[in-house]
Amino acid sequence: MVGLPGAGKTTRARELAAQHHALRMTPDEWMISLFDGSQPDNKRDLLEGRLITLAFQTLRLGTSVVLDFGLWSRDERSALRRLAATAGVTCRVVYLPVDREVQRARVAHRQATAAHTTFPMTDADLDEWRGWFEAPGAPELRGETIPGPPPGWPGWPEWAVGRWPSLDLTAVLPAAGGPLG
Repeated sequence: MVGLPGAGKTTRARELAAQHHALRMTPDEWMISLFDGSQPDNKRDLLEGRLITLAFQTLRLGTSVVLDFGLWSRDERSALRRLAATAGVTCRVVYLPVDREVQRARVAHRQATAAHTTFPMTDADLDEWRGWFEAPGAPELRGETIPGPPPGWPGWPEWAVGRWPSLDLTAVLPAAGGPLG
């Protein structure tokens, strides 16, 4: 799932999980539960790495997974797409765009009616995050060629561990070049 807060990612992730009998992984739900509604520094990246590891372990068992992460950067999406391809599993990027006013209205509604399910977000936060967000283009949405990693990284697996330090590549990559599982 790709999109900003208020885009409808979790709603769509729930629909896809039900439709495909998939395990849905939403970091916000874990963060709220584990850290009493706060977002301690550096914990989200650690949590996401563990959830990605669990996602690949789940895929090995033959169960589909929906990652409801947001995945704001092209590099994050490219790394996960490359890891999925290396692991021999199909990956689909689902992007939910949202215009600024609809986003603000949805976030305000969620904070007013279900504050326990979300983190506080100001209009300034939403504007800042909108500036960071890299929308996927048509080739990425079609699953076309994955670009190489950013300069200085030997490959996407190394980049992924740099991004998500708790990611366990032994759960992701085929052992000794053999097939996954």
